[in-house]
Amino acid sequence: MPPNARSKPVQTDIDAALDAVLTQLARYGLLLKQDKRLPSAITLLAGAPLAISWWSHPQGRVFFRVLAALEDHPDVLVTKLLHGKDTLVHRSLWPEFLTLADAGESWQSAGLSAPAHRLLQRVQQAGTPLRASGTAARELQSRLLVHALEVHTESGRHAMALQRWAAWAAQSGVRPARSLTRARAKLEAASHALGAAPAALPWSPPTRT
Repeated sequence: MPPNARSKPVQTDIDAALDAVLTQLARYGLLLKQDKRLPSAITLLAGAPLAISWWSHPQGRVFFRVLAALEDHPDVLVTKLLHGKDTLVHRSLWPEFLTLADAGESWQSAGLSAPAHRLLQRVQQAGTPLRASGTAARELQSRLLVHALEVHTESGRHAMALQRWAAWAAQSGVRPARSLTRARAKLEAASHALGAAPAALPWSPPTRT
């Protein structure tokens, strides 16, 4: 066996790790990408919560390939749902998520900064995903006002682009749930089952002390 043969990710191992994460995601409906306390994809892959970035882990290359496969998986949506962090949302909850994200409620618009408001207008007017990054883009994501995705640039690199949820829904074949109240309740139940506090969701008011 070549000396470096064991250092390369084995596809069967990656497939098995991917299946394990997908099984857990289907069980909960939601799963954080990485978290020290709540169930997450990285915790499943590493076997224990990580206090460091997963890039620093000896199996970081394997984690990268599994996370990339998750982001491309037809049953997985990655968005800033719980605690404003990357959260995997299973297809079974997409109608409810779409209903909340596209509701235009006050928690999404109240106090929105001027740069974020201008960027949102540009995204809404764009016919294709709009490349954007920085504080304003993160603000829109944390309020679930846009869908963020990776696109390939002319130089061959990856860049973030933003699009309307309606465009994502059309591409994914998703229709919103009929009831906003029931959609909210279902997502809150999934969040609770994961062990997250109510304040983890962006529409919940922060806990006062």
